[in-house]
Amino acid sequence: MNPITSRRIAVFRRNRRGLFSLWIFGILFVLSLFAEFIANDRPLLIRYDGNWFIPVFADYSEDAFGPDFLPIEADYTDPELARTIDARGWMIWPPIPFAYNSVVKNLASPAPSPPSFRNWLGTDDQARDVMARVIYGFRLSVLFGFTLTAISSAVGVAAGAVQGYYGGWLDLFFQRFIEIWSGMPQLYLLIILGSILAPGFWILLLFLLLFSWMALTGVVRAEFLRGRNLDYVRAAKALGVSDTLVMWRHVLPNAMVATLTFLPFTLSGSVTLLASLDFLGFGLPPGSPSLGELVAQGKNNLQAPWLGFTAFFVLGAVLSLLIFIGEAVRDAFDPRRLPG
Repeated sequence: MNPITSRRIAVFRRNRRGLFSLWIFGILFVLSLFAEFIANDRPLLIRYDGNWFIPVFADYSEDAFGPDFLPIEADYTDPELARTIDARGWMIWPPIPFAYNSVVKNLASPAPSPPSFRNWLGTDDQARDVMARVIYGFRLSVLFGFTLTAISSAVGVAAGAVQGYYGGWLDLFFQRFIEIWSGMPQLYLLIILGSILAPGFWILLLFLLLFSWMALTGVVRAEFLRGRNLDYVRAAKALGVSDTLVMWRHVLPNAMVATLTFLPFTLSGSVTLLASLDFLGFGLPPGSPSLGELVAQGKNNLQAPWLGFTAFFVLGAVLSLLIFIGEAVRDAFDPRRLPG
């Protein structure tokens, strides 16, 4: 590990708030990746009549547990099926026996019902467990944010690098194109797109990618405009090194310093953007686990304050953790910061 990287890691570790935020966010994200093992309406493991079943991974029909049942997909919440399995075996359930789309039956009060030992954060107005939807929604939002940030950053860095390195008419043309393209009414275009195509994860990601790639272009362009005139870059070009290799090996590493400091903030912006679109009804398909849909639930059910409080605290915590991580990364790449 070179001295510069060691210094940056030491500065990052010195920022306790950012370091703890990274640990907390990392643990929560890893746990959310195994959401099916934490919140699911299927048992994790079944032992019945000497045979093993793993419903969390495979679908089984009800007649696999006796000839008295129909050849349809097994509903493990059915009392009759549960009694049959318990009579000749056992089941291991996840800590939260509800998936994000499970309808909770036999509620003590009409939906939305308040928090209880059965439903830790209550249920929404469609009798779905809020805790399960938060876990799945957190995973979906973060994965969407990571994907959008990674792809848009790669496209933006490439566009900014080409602009800054070659300059001239190419740079002028790209700048005018960005000015026109950034002025397009994204929300109106999304409404039109939603009336033509069914909304989905990849369609929404592709649409947002058309506009989000411009976030880092200006920063990278400025770094390449400055770096292309440095002596070592001119020397490499004089030695016959190709433009692609010069950009990749000599100029891009310096430009990435400024770019990496923006990534956590870009990620938080992507999560917020998805939540905003879901809140307005132009995001993921109806029924998808979404933090934005939870915010809409809180707005539409003011008589159930736990929905609004849950949405506020979850979104606030996620965005705060990302901002704290971003501040620590920014300090780590600041050459004026010294490890102490």
